[in-house]
Amino acid sequence: MGSFSIWHWLIVLLVVVLIFGTKKLRNMGSDLGGAVKGFKEGMKDGEGAGKSQDSRTIEGEAKEK
Repeated sequence: MGSFSIWHWLIVLLVVVLIFGTKKLRNMGSDLGGAVKGFKEGMKDGEGAGKSQDSRTIEGEAKEK
């Protein structure tokens, strides 16, 4: 009762295609791809903003009170 054979996965794929249809599956795939791309861009923007804030120095004189 170990892993499934290739025939089991082909039958599952056939049932999924019959239930959802190819157009809906294509739309879900493109939506998922867009979400992953947006997530990656957000992570790059977040890393760049964090580095630029840490590397800033403020110049001026400190006065004692």
